Amino acid sequence: MDLSYTPEEEEFRARLREWLTKVLPTLPAKPSPDDWPARRAYDLGWQRLLYDAGYADVHWDASPTVRLIFLEETEKAGAPYVGANFVGLLHAGPTIAAEGTDEQRARWLPPILRGEEAWCQGFSEPDAGSDLASLRTRARRDGDDYVVNGSKIWTSHAEVADWCELLVRTDAEAPKHRGISWLAMPMDAPGITVRPLRTLAGSAEFAEVFLDDVRVPVANRVGDENDGWRVTMVTLSFERGTAFVGEVVACRRVLGELADEARRNGRWDDPVVRRRLGRLNAEFRALWRLTQWNVSEAEASGGVPGVGGSVFKLRYSHARQELYDAAAEVLGERALDLDRPWVLDRLSSLSYTIAAGTSQIQRNIVAERILGLPKGR
Repeated sequence: MDLSYTPEEEEFRARLREWLTKVLPTLPAKPSPDDWPARRAYDLGWQRLLYDAGYADVHWDASPTVRLIFLEETEKAGAPYVGANFVGLLHAGPTIAAEGTDEQRARWLPPILRGEEAWCQGFSEPDAGSDLASLRTRARRDGDDYVVNGSKIWTSHAEVADWCELLVRTDAEAPKHRGISWLAMPMDAPGITVRPLRTLAGSAEFAEVFLDDVRVPVANRVGDENDGWRVTMVTLSFERGTAFVGEVVACRRVLGELADEARRNGRWDDPVVRRRLGRLNAEFRALWRLTQWNVSEAEASGGVPGVGGSVFKLRYSHARQELYDAAAEVLGERALDLDRPWVLDRLSSLSYTIAAGTSQIQRNIVAERILGLPKGR
């Protein structure tokens, strides 16, 4: 296994750094976190800049290593996060690139890359979260369409999305993992109701979505009918394997800032605080090496991350929570001030052991697919 970079990859890194240095000072001010239409416009505008500069295709047309370099350098430079482009660029787009037909790739990938269309994720349901395969949203075949009825919850960016990667049950009689299909649903179709949800941190990037006789063309199905669970595993491998890469870099930056703050306010004199920050530094360095390992494995297996992504996601989720618990220790009583840096991040970090597959589910995956342990009864 080679964790080093080739001369061509280092040349890409240098060229990207130079471009970021020039373009980032020219960006407009970021919109309010609560103004999602403005945030969508800002995020898609950034994606258009990447497209015009030749960097938009790194999420599926470039090698996993180049993708890693891109995410690392943009995060280090403080470039805009993918935001409203998250599902399209990091979930749906890579899935369509890997599993879609030529026609589907031609229809959906260019608009994502050009910053013209945003996607949301319609996976979880009120009674199908960790046990995603128990979903009950139905899709009945009617000629060239599916007629969809049901509801989704925690649908990322639904209020500003053009498309939804949607899991539906197309065979109610089949075993639950075998009767699911993966559809691309237009969010302007009649019968769709979106109700935003406000999180503990006060943001509203999630929504409930209600589907009443929504017609979705059969041509919008990615993969075969009733083969959606396999396609979903491809989606989740990207979500757990590479989608958090930039956040690891961000956490390492925050850790350095925490150490600086501890030195300023005197908390650095506490050996317990120093030891905790030092252990977290080792933790995130190890996570970065694990990321490189997963990317190297993906490079050798055709570009799709493997089950090692579950190891990463499991440990990263807890490390992120520990990081912001340490931030509260450094801040002391100021950790109750919502206007302080890191306080809202601490609240949002609580969701990481649930989002993208709970830690319990990741442990099951690691036990069964990596360690070869028997399934629980």
